[in-house]
Amino acid sequence: MYKWAVVALLWLVCFFNYADRQAIYSVFPLLKTEMGLTDVQLGVVGASFMWVYAAAAPLAGIAGDRFARKTIVVSGLIFWSLVTVATAVSTQYSHLVVCRALEGLGEAFYFPASMSMLSDYHGAATRSRAMSIHQSSVYAGTIAGGTAAGMMGQAFGWRSSFYLFGILGAALGLVLIVCLREPPRDEPPGPASAALAGVGAMLRTPMVLILMAVFVGANFVAAIVLTWMPSFLYRKFGMSLGAAGFSSTAYLQIASVLGVITGGVLADRFARRHRGGRMITQAIGLLAGVPFIFVTGWTLSVPVLILAMAGFGYFKGLYDANIWASLHDVVPADRRATGVGLMNAVGWIGGGFAPVAIALAAQRYGMSASISASSVIYLVVGLLLLWGTAKYMRGAHA
Repeated sequence: MYKWAVVALLWLVCFFNYADRQAIYSVFPLLKTEMGLTDVQLGVVGASFMWVYAAAAPLAGIAGDRFARKTIVVSGLIFWSLVTVATAVSTQYSHLVVCRALEGLGEAFYFPASMSMLSDYHGAATRSRAMSIHQSSVYAGTIAGGTAAGMMGQAFGWRSSFYLFGILGAALGLVLIVCLREPPRDEPPGPASAALAGVGAMLRTPMVLILMAVFVGANFVAAIVLTWMPSFLYRKFGMSLGAAGFSSTAYLQIASVLGVITGGVLADRFARRHRGGRMITQAIGLLAGVPFIFVTGWTLSVPVLILAMAGFGYFKGLYDANIWASLHDVVPADRRATGVGLMNAVGWIGGGFAPVAIALAAQRYGMSASISASSVIYLVVGLLLLWGTAKYMRGAHA
């Protein structure tokens, strides 16, 4: 059926969304040497993407509820792919910051529009499964971006992977002009004034606020791992750039694919019996991930490190599978994209501080201790989500 073909097409778009953003972290050591950058400057390079991504997300959400989502997805893909190519010609620190900021601007428009499309193609019975399959592209793109950038950077220079991913992404955009179709909306958009009223209504909904707060914490931890894990393995364990790029992404992200599929199936089952079924699945993932995050930063053994990263990745997948499906359980259908945009903004503002905060903390406490300490954040937001679900999502699903 075409509704599953849409999942496959958007899977490919999201693959490049994450490959493009992850590639730069694997070549941090090369950028540090070539441009003479400090860890804090590298942290700003990573954060510039997240801050602009967050700032643009509310506008992207409103646009996703009011304009053709196909146009937003395709034009966004082509724009950020061209920016990825432009990143390859950067010769100064300022160039990197500007290109990463523009990358964040382009990519901000993807998730609100694409998740709204998936929700219109997939009803409550298959929504978590569709979104969990789509979410697996996040992990595949992260692995591909991190590994290819590290290996190609070592062999051909750091710019090579940016040319590759940028050109392929732009080509995919041209294909989608023909293959991707706009679905009818579950509910038509209201007048323009309703957009701001919708934002206000969501911000007065306790469960929406809790989901956003949890997303801030989860994103903060994810941003630490995505940004600094390649350099952490390169420095602490003496891995090559290619090995660090692979090891920092593959074990964690492959396990996340398994976790996200598990999370999608479990959440759809739980949601049939309980209004907060998707959120319960997320809370399990967050709380079970706590010890694995701690061990990832603390261990001196590579085999233990791999097991810890895989454990963290699996349980992270349970949370990730239901990020948007849980939100769509508590926002009206005509405000789905707005809700995703608003939540993305809040979540990535918090996550955007992680690369710089950990670089500063590592100067005093070391990178290992700083990574391990982030497990406390997972514990706090996991408990918050359990409390919110028990208080605001009582009873069987309507």
